[in-house]
Amino acid sequence: MESLTLSSYLNRKYVREKLLEINEKVSSVLEASKIAYRNQLSPIIFKNVDEKRFPLAMNTVFSRDVFKRELNVKNDTDLYLKFLNALNSPIKLSEDALENYYVEKDISLADLPILKFYPKDGGKYVTSSIVLAGDGEGNYNASIHRLMVIDDRRVAIRIVPRHLYRMFSKFKEENKHLPVVILVGTHPLITLCASFSPPYGVYEMEVANSILGGSMKAAYIGETEIPTPLVSEFIFLGKLRYDLEVNEGPFVDILETYDIVRKQPVIEIEEIWVRDGGGIFQEILPGGVEHKLLMGFPREVSIWDSVRKVVPEVKAVRLTLGGGGWLHAIVSIKKQTEGDGKNAILAAFSGHPSLKHVVVVDEDIDVNDLNDVEWAIATRFRADRDLVMIKNVRGSSLDPSAENSLTTKVGIDATKPLDKSQESFEKVKL
Repeated sequence: MESLTLSSYLNRKYVREKLLEINEKVSSVLEASKIAYRNQLSPIIFKNVDEKRFPLAMNTVFSRDVFKRELNVKNDTDLYLKFLNALNSPIKLSEDALENYYVEKDISLADLPILKFYPKDGGKYVTSSIVLAGDGEGNYNASIHRLMVIDDRRVAIRIVPRHLYRMFSKFKEENKHLPVVILVGTHPLITLCASFSPPYGVYEMEVANSILGGSMKAAYIGETEIPTPLVSEFIFLGKLRYDLEVNEGPFVDILETYDIVRKQPVIEIEEIWVRDGGGIFQEILPGGVEHKLLMGFPREVSIWDSVRKVVPEVKAVRLTLGGGGWLHAIVSIKKQTEGDGKNAILAAFSGHPSLKHVVVVDEDIDVNDLNDVEWAIATRFRADRDLVMIKNVRGSSLDPSAENSLTTKVGIDATKPLDKSQESFEKVKL
């Protein structure tokens, strides 16, 4: 498979058929984000944001079908297996020169169409940024982080205690800045792979390379020799400073609520490289459909993999948009014995620890149709028999109802009881 870019993706026929091109001038403060918010099921190109020289792409992942079409698979099972196989068999990137694909530009963050999305945001934010780093011991990480613009060359980065945090902490203990590379403007499959959370030492860009059949090339950059895939529209080179923190936020998270203000470290941008002949900037609408699909899909894969270990056949998994693509799941199974539904509930919570509520349904229920799911709850669920409640367990830090991240998790087994006539549970069809 060819090494895919954002530009090549936006030129695909099925994408162009849905593409909205906004040629008139729009403001980077609230106006562009409002247009994107109102058109979340359409990819958008803004040609003129505050008269900046680079166009802006938004809503690039406008449907979960994008993943299937880009990987040429027809069903959920094949899609899940594609990513699980790639996670288990990452492929190292072959080496090439940055200068063969990019031109270093004498530009700063002020020259880019960076947006302020919502009224209470702490500033303008880069939201599609894939941050690459290495620990100096041969381990690398790629993850998506929001970057709040401080000035023309500095951003505050929101870091949670995962792999980038671990690398940063190691360098901070040695009073050293952590070298970083930031990719902006990537093909949906590259962005999606950066949204996965494999074990430490599994490099997400090598997972992407496996998905793409080993076609990705990389420049090895900086003292930690970060394998930097040559696939993005922009590449920022910089350092994550160990000695400087600023207030970051407020900012809207995946649940469409404002995250708090907290002290976060600063990245200094030292160089900006632009793809030769390219330069499409990219933003992801916070709390939008694209945000939820990119964050939620990797957890669907994890839930599917966890549930299939305790139930013989898992048909589909959906993290619902109403649950932020994060807190609510629907799992469809082929029930064979009593207890399959409850086992699926427990496995789903294990596969995605942030999950708060899960509904398990039979294979005849369409997980994409919430009315169908509600019908299953109404006709097949009995609270005294089919409710699973787990109190005082760790949930999601994003859940505003949690106390010190502790919550109560609820599972609903809305599968048909096998000891009763199955005909009485069949939905009429014409």
